[in-house]
Amino acid sequence: MEESRQPPSASPTGRLESIDALRGFDMFWIIGGDVFAKAWARWAGWPPPDLVEQQLEHVPWEGFHFYDLIFPLFLFVVGVVIPFSHARQRERGASRAEMYSRILRRTVLLFALGLLCNGVLQFDWNNLRIAGVLQRIAICYGFAALIVMHTGVRGQVLITVTILLGYWALLAWVPAPGSAPGDFSMEGNLAGYIDRHFLPGKILKPWYGYGDNEGLLSTIPAVATALLGALAGQWLRSGRGAGARVLGLALAGVLCLVVGAVWGSVFPIIKNIWTSSFVLVAGGWSLLLLALFHGVIDVLGFRRWAFFFTVIGANAITIYVVPRFIDFPKIANFFMGGAVRHAGSFAPVALQLAVLAVKWLFLLYLYRKRVFLRI
Repeated sequence: MEESRQPPSASPTGRLESIDALRGFDMFWIIGGDVFAKAWARWAGWPPPDLVEQQLEHVPWEGFHFYDLIFPLFLFVVGVVIPFSHARQRERGASRAEMYSRILRRTVLLFALGLLCNGVLQFDWNNLRIAGVLQRIAICYGFAALIVMHTGVRGQVLITVTILLGYWALLAWVPAPGSAPGDFSMEGNLAGYIDRHFLPGKILKPWYGYGDNEGLLSTIPAVATALLGALAGQWLRSGRGAGARVLGLALAGVLCLVVGAVWGSVFPIIKNIWTSSFVLVAGGWSLLLLALFHGVIDVLGFRRWAFFFTVIGANAITIYVVPRFIDFPKIANFFMGGAVRHAGSFAPVALQLAVLAVKWLFLLYLYRKRVFLRI
């Protein structure tokens, strides 16, 4: 069956289909795509299981794996949406005060959802982690939305460059007590020191025991990740021809990758403290993926293949939060446990496929009913 080719159009969420699809591609790995891919590689022997395992785990400290792209890609897409959102509000005649109110409301609600996911309702203040993924998204969205609202493209570029250079200067020239200037080690970096001494709440321990993955200082360059997305969103809305839009995104992506890799020789690529070189490398891959999704879905009109991801991306925050309350593996086992147990060596793959299927069908139901979590 041939893929349908249609002119660009918006998804039911009001966004470009490529944006929802790219967000869904990103969320796919968070909601179990990573575990499914590992199980498949171990069962099939291809792609090489060791390579898949490596790329679907975070780098312990310095370097870059595919899985290190997942969070910055989401932040990048958050930024891409901002110019579209601002434009829709202006078209509806929203006042500046109403736009401020919307930004504040979204920021506060996202931060509150993050605390909810961290267990704030348990009232265990000694073990409550204040920082988190949704909390960082909230802060980065809030700052990026205000910056986009009050500055033009040149101003946003200047602010982004200033953030990246300023963060480099801060970590390179201001030593943490007991460390030397330019100490980017896990134990001696300034960002980790500030988290250990000034970040309220419990610090996340599993990957980075000397600070928090979503800590205080490292949130500053994360704002630049959202601003890169906002600049990409404005490029998409610029009215340029389809070819120019795709080529511009691709060239910007390559430029970010090159500059980030070169900069990484003096300011290492480290996700846990969100170094400026990491921002550029992750931003480069994000721009290239946006160019690919926009070109294939919005420009060429090949959409049917992306529907799977669009359903996920249309309710990305929902599927991030809901598994805290709904036991999807238990549901999958109830309906498909027998089939999984009789799948032989394919059982580990079948189990992960079943869990993914239940989550996707839940999201499909919401999508068909036009139920989208609006924050």
